[in-house]
Amino acid sequence: MDGTDIREQDATTAAAFDAEVDGASLMEQFLSDPSHDYKNLKYGDVLEGIIMHIDRDELLVDIGSKAEGIVPAKEYASLSSEEKEKLQIGDNLLVFVVQPENNEGHPVVSIDRARQEKSWRRLQELHEANEIIEAEVTNYNKGGLLVNLDGVRGFVPASQVSEIRGGDDSSKQADMARLIGTKLPLKVIEINRHRNRLILSERQAIQERRDVMKERLIEELKEGDVRKGRVSSICDFGAFVDIGGADGLVHLSELSWSRVRHPSELLKIGDEVEVYVLQINSNEKKIALSIKRTQAEPWSRVATSYEVGQLVKGTVTQLANFGAFARIEDGIEGLIHVSELADERIQHPKQVVQEGQELILRIIRIDPQRRRMGLSLRRALDTPDTELEAVFGEGILEERDALVQKIRAALEAEGLTGTSQNDAPAGEGESSGEGSTSAATESANVGADQVAAFEERRQRAEEAAQNRRQRETRQQRPQQSNDSVSNFDGDEELSAIALAFALAGADEDLLNDDAPAEKDENESTEK
Repeated sequence: MDGTDIREQDATTAAAFDAEVDGASLMEQFLSDPSHDYKNLKYGDVLEGIIMHIDRDELLVDIGSKAEGIVPAKEYASLSSEEKEKLQIGDNLLVFVVQPENNEGHPVVSIDRARQEKSWRRLQELHEANEIIEAEVTNYNKGGLLVNLDGVRGFVPASQVSEIRGGDDSSKQADMARLIGTKLPLKVIEINRHRNRLILSERQAIQERRDVMKERLIEELKEGDVRKGRVSSICDFGAFVDIGGADGLVHLSELSWSRVRHPSELLKIGDEVEVYVLQINSNEKKIALSIKRTQAEPWSRVATSYEVGQLVKGTVTQLANFGAFARIEDGIEGLIHVSELADERIQHPKQVVQEGQELILRIIRIDPQRRRMGLSLRRALDTPDTELEAVFGEGILEERDALVQKIRAALEAEGLTGTSQNDAPAGEGESSGEGSTSAATESANVGADQVAAFEERRQRAEEAAQNRRQRETRQQRPQQSNDSVSNFDGDEELSAIALAFALAGADEDLLNDDAPAEKDENESTEK
């Protein structure tokens, strides 16, 4: 072997040695790279994987372990048909390690549980951020609704759903069945990942939205605005009306110009109404509304709509010792003095008429400034047939005759038939025409005085009651706002004894509940 061959052999040996060194260096670098380390899997790990193979019963996913992870069909059942069809090799997926290694050496992973875990984390963040979410109702049980939130099943108690009415179980079940498939705004009120417990509330979500809307609405509203709304609830002291995200109270006294005993006489839940904004309390977030102020004040057009001598129909609304009040139309009432009920001598209106009875009446006096109207029943019943038919049309004569018979029967039952208003007890007055005229005139004057006194006492009682409520409202400490149970200016009325003092003409101070007690203390001190 010559020198040339030796040199060539050495060069080949050196090249092979260098190549071996380079290969070892590359292997060392590969092994030292943490991205190429096999992962030590454990139950509960959530990993990012790449789809390597798609089969009918399973998926193979590369998750960086010694072998591909297997996703059985039951572990991706939450995927819709469209989502399953869109799966392709090379797609990235989030998987949850169910079993680190099966009998064949493959880890078993789940897409469903990974989605659940992701949803749990998201729900926890939403709960901490106090945010509202939406979910579809999938089913229900005896206690409430079941919803699905990206693989996590949540429970909404029936008491936390506004559209589930109270009552027996059958009505609740019907309401819950009707909500399946609908989406509800929900608020997480309890979350426990370890116990797989998720409780939600639709009522809280709606209330929070309404609170936000109410604050915005209160900033926009102005006193004197007229808005359209829907009656949301009715109570003894008034009705609540939703005017676009906030409920305002229409107090009983603001429902109508006429007297109303209970809001249900005029309204029912769901009615669309037009309301006038009376007052806004930004601190307590309360809104006072009025329905009657969207309508013209009835007495403002009495002078043009009615005249003395006109025949009208009226409904008896209240009885007093001196006469009966009758409503001619909403907001307009007149007095039928006891002397104008019948030709007989009447001691009390209940002897002739009763509340709720419809009468044919003649207007005998109008005072728009003082909001008073005098009516007569006996003069209307004495009206000629032709005039009655000209005013009311056919059928009025039969109605008049039936009314006369009813009044006559009532008088006979009281033993008042045959008596006359001009009859005076023996020894009192004279039976001459002059004396009869004088007595009638005096009776009319006394009646007018009684009406005036009664109206003044009633007005003074109402003003005193209003002042008293305002004083009590100012003295009360602010309370937490609650739309469903709160009212604006309070709903107290005068007690029976206070009302008696007021109608008797007592001073306003006597209407205070503490006044009698103070008076008794002063009297005992003087003694």
